[in-house]
Amino acid sequence: MQLLALRTSARVAPGLLSAPAWDALRAAPAVLLAPRHPLLAPLREAGLAPLAVGSPAAVVGAALAVGEAAGAQRTPVVWCAPVGPDDEEARAQVAADAAAAGVAMATLSGATDLPGAGVVELVAVMDRLRSPGGCPWDAAQTHDSLLRYLVEETFETVEAVEAGDDAALLEELGDLLLQVVFHARIATERTDGFSIDDVAAGVSAKLVRRHPHVFAGAAAGDTAALQADWDAVKRAEKGRRSVLQGVPLGQPALALAASLGGRAARAGVHVAPPAPAGVDVAPGPLGRALLGLAVAAEAAGVDPEAALRAAVRDFAAAVRAAEAAAGPAGDARPGL
Repeated sequence: MQLLALRTSARVAPGLLSAPAWDALRAAPAVLLAPRHPLLAPLREAGLAPLAVGSPAAVVGAALAVGEAAGAQRTPVVWCAPVGPDDEEARAQVAADAAAAGVAMATLSGATDLPGAGVVELVAVMDRLRSPGGCPWDAAQTHDSLLRYLVEETFETVEAVEAGDDAALLEELGDLLLQVVFHARIATERTDGFSIDDVAAGVSAKLVRRHPHVFAGAAAGDTAALQADWDAVKRAEKGRRSVLQGVPLGQPALALAASLGGRAARAGVHVAPPAPAGVDVAPGPLGRALLGLAVAAEAAGVDPEAALRAAVRDFAAAVRAAEAAAGPAGDARPGL
């Protein structure tokens, strides 16, 4: 007799199998699987009567019993291999048992992962960690307790990009994605919460709305025109009346200063910040000038971060005054 190990994936919905997989299942004299295998319900819905086997160690014995009852036959018994981290170990045990019993065993891949399927697996892993019987540390976390990790992973991702280290970037993007999935999982536990699907659907819809030149057949124009279109759509969505709205004020002062200054300029709010004379704004000289200012401030006992943040507050007040005098101003990309 023959035994066919059918491999599926935790990343693909049960029942979404290839045509060869369904052909093998329907032709088999018996289909063996674990009592809680995710294919159990889809197979029953398809009119099959799978046989539950308690463990991989019982698979070959059950297959031999089926073979004896069916008499000589060439159609293999199908065993639905476990889905998930126990897959490899279980298949190795069944393969060893089959070899010892003289049973020919083959393997068939029954499902192909779609792009993004790895995210589905990550969501399932996080669900298990957060659920009863999972990890006590993960279960104890809150949105607030995770904030430090979100910030740390963001900066580590920036560092990987700046270093040009693809291996590090791959890892850090995964850690950053984990934070998104973690926060979304916590949110599902509230009666008024949301899920990772809500997060993904929201940003997908936003990107479609804000790219009419890609999804709605609008004229693309040049970069400046695209920027103007983006700003117009965003203003309509958000109903914001100030370029200051939507700017995360808790970010580092230097990034905050650049963000506010850039938004004000793009929105046509003419507030000129004080500009030191004779400063070369090329990246190298500018970086050295900023470093020198920070070191000099520290030596003088002045916190450069606090000093710049105070100046930014004054600049923001001037922007508000200019907006009040000129009427509502627009919003500015790249903030979403």
